Amino acid sequence: MADASTAVVLLSGGLDSATTLATAVDDGFACYALSVDYGQRHRFELGAAKAVARSLGACDHLVAEIDLGIFGGSALTADLDVPKDRSPDRMTEGIPVTYVPARNTIFLSLALGYAEVLGAADIFIGVNAVDYSGYPDCRPRFIEAFEAMANLATRMGVEGRRITIHAPLIELTKGRIIRRGLELGVDFALTFSCYDPDAGGRPCGRCDSCLLRAEGFREADIADPALRAD
Repeated sequence: MADASTAVVLLSGGLDSATTLATAVDDGFACYALSVDYGQRHRFELGAAKAVARSLGACDHLVAEIDLGIFGGSALTADLDVPKDRSPDRMTEGIPVTYVPARNTIFLSLALGYAEVLGAADIFIGVNAVDYSGYPDCRPRFIEAFEAMANLATRMGVEGRRITIHAPLIELTKGRIIRRGLELGVDFALTFSCYDPDAGGRPCGRCDSCLLRAEGFREADIADPALRAD
């Protein structure tokens, strides 16, 4: 059994999850990073996750494979157009086609299984309810509900070792997340956010994720180190 300072951290390779991993490390946890290859069109993020895990000193980094593309239903896993050039108001009008059905429920379930094997009672996820593009599984009520379920559905939970789902960024803007990450030593040049990169992994600069990232760096008043001139 792991000691009380062990945590599983979901790590996509984006700036939110990188800051979440840095936060968990700063909080004194021995962190086991978990990424998911779910058939996403932007799987360049998995290479970024590997680099981020290494740079922030994760104890291990696993990549779980589960093909959500067999279901489709999302522009990230099916042949559907990724929305481009949407205003902030448009991003919060309903649930966009980039929503992957039950994605964070699946990811947290995988993290929960990994945590049980490790004997870790703490799981970190970088969801955000401010700049979140309307996804229902990024809200506080979802995190609270999953935590309640985790303590009912696991051996650790029923035997009295409480499982905690940490979402340290859930009420922060992208700019505040970036500033927090910089304070904790995150190298944002290693991170990747684009939903619709080209074949070489170059960000489109126009999808919701790219636009939210750009706005975050503007708010933080620094240049995005991941953007390089040709």
